[in-house]
Amino acid sequence: MSKLSGLFPKPEKVCNDKKCPFHGNVNVRGKKIKAKVVSNRMQNTVVVEREYIRKDAKYGRFKVESSTISAHNPPCIDAKPGDDVIIMETRPLSKTVRFTVVQKNP
Repeated sequence: MSKLSGLFPKPEKVCNDKKCPFHGNVNVRGKKIKAKVVSNRMQNTVVVEREYIRKDAKYGRFKVESSTISAHNPPCIDAKPGDDVIIMETRPLSKTVRFTVVQKNP
């Protein structure tokens, strides 16, 4: 599954980022998550929030919970806050980043 061959459309912009899954040396694997970008205040990194439904053990009701994930934002994709994105798991890119953005506005 190296270099996302056929999974996602290649972005029109070209970047020289070593951590880009399209133009760099990073392969993607594992989980694929749809999420919404909350913040892009770090360099080449975004914070995304995903919502999921969980059943309450005591009362048996369902509740919506959310979690945040840090993901690498390649310059060729350049996701902004409010964008819906797809992120995929990669090798650890930094202390907190284990995902990378592979598509914007799915």
